[in-house]
Amino acid sequence: MFSAIRVIFIAALFLVYGHAQAELQPSTNPTKKNVIRTICLDAGHGGKDPGCLGPKGAREGKVTLKIILELGRKLKAEYPDLKVIYTRETDEFIELFERADIANRNKADLFISVHCNAATNKSAYGTETYTMGLHKTDGNLNVAKRENSVILQEKDYQTAYNGFDPSSPLAHIMMANYQSAFMASSVKFASLVEDQFAKTYKRKSFGVKQAGFLVIWRTAMPSVLVETGFLTNAEEEEYLNSEHGQSQVADAIATAFKKYKEDIEK
Repeated sequence: MFSAIRVIFIAALFLVYGHAQAELQPSTNPTKKNVIRTICLDAGHGGKDPGCLGPKGAREGKVTLKIILELGRKLKAEYPDLKVIYTRETDEFIELFERADIANRNKADLFISVHCNAATNKSAYGTETYTMGLHKTDGNLNVAKRENSVILQEKDYQTAYNGFDPSSPLAHIMMANYQSAFMASSVKFASLVEDQFAKTYKRKSFGVKQAGFLVIWRTAMPSVLVETGFLTNAEEEEYLNSEHGQSQVADAIATAFKKYKEDIEK
């Protein structure tokens, strides 16, 4: 009888001790602090603002929309729980400030704006990804001025952008001096995007650059503007306007996102 009681008592002690130890041990699945739950995808231009045009008639606003929608499909397939927000899903005109506000309202963890580049030199080709910052060259400034000039098609843009003049180099320089708390993360993601373009798809990459873009200036999260290629180059126009090219561009950005997400959520 006493032996049986002793066995039960010892077993009870083991149970209590085991439970206490489990409580003291750190969880093997701690709650991650830097989880990327929401991403905002922005197709540049659209609607009454076609963006730049290719020699065979491809319109930037339509090309970027196809790339963004393909990117969204790839991300949802890989991450079913990821919330994907689009600034537009049709060929429509959306003000620059509204694109940023959509990302802010949805508390996005990352903002990606996709564009096609343009140059008077029709042989210019290659990719480059921008983060918010000071223009280092006239080329950076010219790209920002071209992308920001869309506000001229917006109603009462002087009030919406506090008197910002898209034709003034000084206005761009002053605006670009705004330094976001998300600069390091933006540069990290931008670098991953350009690495994918260059290493995986052997595209010519001009790397990561900084300039003052209104569409990413007002976002409250890491943000980049991806110039996927020169639509004014006949070969790149054909590539960017094809399902094959659009899929590759979307793949490159999706893979960059995967690497970025893994690093941020360590």
